[in-house]
Amino acid sequence: MRWPVIILALLAVVLQYPLWLGKGGWLRVWEVDGQLNAQREVTHRLEQRNAALAAEVQDLKSGNEAVEERARFELGLTRPGEIYVHVPTPPRKPGEGQASAGAAASPQAGATATR
Repeated sequence: MRWPVIILALLAVVLQYPLWLGKGGWLRVWEVDGQLNAQREVTHRLEQRNAALAAEVQDLKSGNEAVEERARFELGLTRPGEIYVHVPTPPRKPGEGQASAGAAASPQAGATATR
């Protein structure tokens, strides 16, 4: 009576091995599922970036406001009769956080005045 129980237990272990530790077992499924979720997050971030770039391209194609804004902030261009005044922000200290009063100003803070 003892040998059939041992044989059945051994048979159960042999049949369970491929399910848990084999090539297509549960451990491999969990690993691949984790990789799939990580790839989905990367894809989602890239889709958001692409949507923002597509919106910027559409804005640049449709009107002059976006082109004018880029020319003003990136190239420092002004309209005829305007005077560009650049107010530099003080450099941040290494330990200073984003919550400081100077952190809200853009690095190219400037103002234009019309004569």
